[in-house]
Amino acid sequence: MFVGILLALLAVGIAIGAYAYFAPRRPVAVEAAPQAAVAETPPQTEAQRVDAVFAMGALDGDESTRRLTDALDDPCDTVALAAAHALVRSGRGETLRSYAQAHPGERSERLLDTIGWMHADS
Repeated sequence: MFVGILLALLAVGIAIGAYAYFAPRRPVAVEAAPQAAVAETPPQTEAQRVDAVFAMGALDGDESTRRLTDALDDPCDTVALAAAHALVRSGRGETLRSYAQAHPGERSERLLDTIGWMHADS
């Protein structure tokens, strides 16, 4: 009797497995967000802008360098410092020095001093 129950369960399991394997499937529709909507939505909060800066720092190319340089003008000092750090960390420290020469003042000096302190051993 026990063997009969096990065989019945085995048969049911095989039937369920066969149905799952051979059953027709509906295609899954995946819709992408419109590219224009993604590209035109700038980060809003300070934390979002800092995250975007560090993401840009991981990329190479003229576009990421331009965006990092633009972030040096962010009204928030934290975002500007993150951009300076991302530039130096990604080997584009000359861009930061060029920016500081083109924008003399207390903020540029503070950025260079802080970055110099952060990267003193590198």
